[in-house]
Formats: sequence, C-alpha cells, structure tokens
Amino acid sequence: MNRIASFSVDHDKLTPGIYVSRIDGDVTTYDLRTRTPNAGDYMDNRTMHSVEHMFATYIRNSAVSDNVIYFGPMGCQTGFYLLTRGLDNDTVLSVVMETLEKIIAHDGEMFGAKRVECGNYANLDLDDAKAESRRYLDVLKTQNNDFLYQE
Repeated sequence: MNRIASFSVDHDKLTPGIYVSRIDGDVTTYDLRTRTPNAGDYMDNRTMHSVEHMFATYIRNSAVSDNVIYFGPMGCQTGFYLLTRGLDNDTVLSVVMETLEKIIAHDGEMFGAKRVECGNYANLDLDDAKAESRRYLDVLKTQNNDFLYQE
C-alpha cells in the first residue's frame, strides 16, 4: 500500500501557518494549520463546524469563487484543507486573510444554521467561528508565509 503524502510530513515540526500540501495538475491543496499538531490544543467539533460554514460561504462568494474546489476541516482537529484551481500562493493568502476578516466582522446570522440547511445545525456558534478566525489571522499576519513545510 502506498503511503499518502500528508503522512510523510513530520507533524512534530508543524506549527500554525499556511502550507502547500500537494499539487495535482492545476489543483493545489493548502494546509491551513490553525493549531500545533500533537500539542493537546485541538479545535472542538463545534468550532471546526462553525468555521467551515462561515469560511466556505464567504470564500465561495469571493472574487475567486470559481477557483475554489473544496474547503473543510482536518479530522485531527488542527486545521482545514483548501483546494483551489489556477491560483497563485499570494492570491490564496490574500483571499484567506480577507475571508477570516469577514468572519470576524460578520454581523448577522450564522450561515447554514437552520435545520433544513445542516445535518447538525444545533452544533454551530458564530462566536466560536470568530474566535478561531481571529486566532488564525493573527498567526498569518505575524509570520513569514512561505507555504513550505519545515524540514
């Protein structure tokens, strides 16, 4: 059995940031790492779910919406995957930061928070999404984002 590429990254060296996880033709998978792996500080399901609803809605309504393939949480509860087509890293970083800012500034109802819109609608909280987005935006603003995993 072939080992998948993401298992080849030394997770004990990963820190919060944005990384290119893989490139498949014109599709790039970004690792939006919001937490340090294996450090005991994980997102709870409500936080992941809430960020997913808000981020996915905003980015799919952005100037790059046609280039977004997928956004969703990592099962390890330390970040999210963003798959894009035909975008350069600087554009992705810019739109990720803009999306986080929109979540933080959001004034209104949580996106997709009605029973008919979500299979676990009661497990959403806008304040959780805002707090996690603020935390991650602070990381992206204060580091050199070279998109490379540490060796």
